[in-house]
Amino acid sequence: MKINAFVEDLRTKSVAELNEELVAAKKELFNLRFQNATNQLDNTSRIKEVRKNIARIQTVITEMAKAQ
Repeated sequence: MKINAFVEDLRTKSVAELNEELVAAKKELFNLRFQNATNQLDNTSRIKEVRKNIARIQTVITEMAKAQ
């Protein structure tokens, strides 16, 4: 249910807002990878979660582009 709420929230946003969220998620992923490489990351499952969120954001952006 949590994932469906996230996707529905994404679908209510504009493409510009989605692009901003995509950039923020990619920065977060970079930081998580950096922390993992330096053995500072406690919750390694967060990397997988952020990667999937990036894919979800890109999917919604693609859906909006095809709908136009």
